[in-house]
Amino acid sequence: MKQQDITSGRVQKAPENFLSKDGIKTVFAEARGGRRDFIRSAFAAAAAGAAAPLAMAQGNPVPPEGGDPFILELPEHAKGLGLGVATDGYGKPSKFESNVQRRQSPGLTQTTQASVSFAPLQSLFGIVTPSGLHFERHHQGWWDIDPSKHRFMVNGMVKAAKVFTMDEIMRLPSVSRFHFIECGANTAAEWGNVAVPTVQYTHGMISCSEFTGVPLITLLELAGADLKNGKFVLAEGGEGSSMTRTIPMSLILSGEVIVAYGQNGEMLRPENGYPLRLVVPGVQGVSWVKYLRRVELGDKPYATKDEAIHYIDLQPDGMHRQYTNLQECKSVVTTPSGGQVLLDKGFYNITGLAWSGKGKIRKVDVSVDGGRNWRPARLETPVMSKALSRFNIDWVWDGKPALIQSRATDDTGFVQPTYKQLRAVRGTRSIYHNNAIQSWLVQENGEIKNVQLS
Repeated sequence: MKQQDITSGRVQKAPENFLSKDGIKTVFAEARGGRRDFIRSAFAAAAAGAAAPLAMAQGNPVPPEGGDPFILELPEHAKGLGLGVATDGYGKPSKFESNVQRRQSPGLTQTTQASVSFAPLQSLFGIVTPSGLHFERHHQGWWDIDPSKHRFMVNGMVKAAKVFTMDEIMRLPSVSRFHFIECGANTAAEWGNVAVPTVQYTHGMISCSEFTGVPLITLLELAGADLKNGKFVLAEGGEGSSMTRTIPMSLILSGEVIVAYGQNGEMLRPENGYPLRLVVPGVQGVSWVKYLRRVELGDKPYATKDEAIHYIDLQPDGMHRQYTNLQECKSVVTTPSGGQVLLDKGFYNITGLAWSGKGKIRKVDVSVDGGRNWRPARLETPVMSKALSRFNIDWVWDGKPALIQSRATDDTGFVQPTYKQLRAVRGTRSIYHNNAIQSWLVQENGEIKNVQLS
């Protein structure tokens, strides 16, 4: 395998192993003595070779010989009276975290109303995306709708069309479940070898939340739905684009599809569909219709504008794949990742996210040499179906170039493909459903860049 050196234009052979001999011994020590001994020895090795503390991107200055004043001197916040409760009644993040925000990609077509914002995956922990950092995709802008005036209708192959108010929906038995939502165009730029700089822009059109609402099957049954002959549901949104999507009844009968009003313990945010949206686990985000106003039960797919000419996959022979809704098994390392800098060699925790629209993640393997060798990462609990899963793995960086990758496998046995494997089937002209392995190049100066391996 050869890897383009993006800083000099030369082609360099990827090293077969990025750990020094001492580093390899340390890795083996992990199995013998456990992770605590492994981490302790890795930090000791780093301290012996460098004066600066181990840090990512922005670290603390080297303490003076007399000791660190931030530990020796009592800080102001330990000597005075703090602030009272939030005056506006709603808590906000620390001012020191103001740089953690969803962002619009400068590479997208600019309009008077931004239509896409990307979640800052590199700055998030665990699996839940805070509602204020949830990625956005708008087809005709977002609205803050008065819930007292919002109505939801069920019609089509039912005994009698039925209209629900928000109060009536919220009186019904509810469920709460954690699920990821991913735009079908997530990682789209990578199809064309466009190296957007950070994981926020490569994979940031994904988020994971706890959604609360009423199973759609309950509302269909209340309207007397013909569950024997009804095969598909048309979901329609209430914004200007009248977003419409076909949902197979096979998903709805399982009880997974939810008419949701809650997200992360509170009402949906307006940009996420307040007061009502559809939750279709494992299916691309465009089918999670926002500002949901109607579902219609029918006996065949509806082939609406948003599924006949949009969100379809162009194949190498010029044909299109239609109704390719499923988001297949995928993962990405979020730290260390593009745009970050390793300030010193030594121990690092490699962490990332994995997900599958087919079910649970079974395992994640991580490579630091461009896929030559793989090690199993730790899957952190809980591991839930059609939700994000967090993985971690210990790594000692020896200061030499490294190529970091992750490869997920779900509980159906599906293994995340390489770009070579994906393009062999899908060609190079696609936009949607890119689930290929992502590569991050760690350069000798510690800077990390987005690269692709053929």
